[in-house]
Amino acid sequence: MENILEQYKSVSNTDVKTWFKVGVISDFPENSGACIKYKTKQIAVFNFTRTGKWYASQNLCPHKMEMVISLGMIGNKEDVPKVACPLHKKNFSLEDGSNLAGEDYKIAVYPVKIENENVYIGFND
Repeated sequence: MENILEQYKSVSNTDVKTWFKVGVISDFPENSGACIKYKTKQIAVFNFTRTGKWYASQNLCPHKMEMVISLGMIGNKEDVPKVACPLHKKNFSLEDGSNLAGEDYKIAVYPVKIENENVYIGFND
């Protein structure tokens, strides 16, 4: 099971080598998540209209090893945008992927950009 987790590594804006078009704004639900596939990765994409921001993370729950993060509820915890895994309710920062309870579990996050109504996610491979 470790091998599947190893393919998910956070990417910063400065590390982006490829901007991958995942759809148009209207393809994604507001204040909720959807899942896209990039190569062998499942990526959760969140259109957080309440804050006017977009986020992307691995869709794989690092605890239960299920592809469910895109189904999680989004919100804020102490002004940090977060997603709660629907299986065990662990909260992860959508900004840096950290576990907001301080546990070892974390998720990889990816930059998102919007250009001409198109949604792009940044990858470094």
